[in-house]
Amino acid sequence: MADTTDTYGIAADELRQFIERFEQLDAEKKDVAEQQKELMAEAKGRGYDTRVMRKVIALRRRKPDDIAEEEAVLDMYKAALGMS
Repeated sequence: MADTTDTYGIAADELRQFIERFEQLDAEKKDVAEQQKELMAEAKGRGYDTRVMRKVIALRRRKPDDIAEEEAVLDMYKAALGMS
């Protein structure tokens, strides 16, 4: 019976470590999000359009081929609606 208790004790310790690591990462993520919010507030205070900045950031994360394809479809839709 001692082996079963030790096994559960080790599993509980390992589980606790995973949970604590996750909680630490979650706290770090919140800190980073707050820093990003402050950065955007500073950029806005200097006159930058933060909505457009966020779009540029999102575009920089994507593959150029995906962007080109989306822009081609957008242009086609705009032309069909007489918006170009």
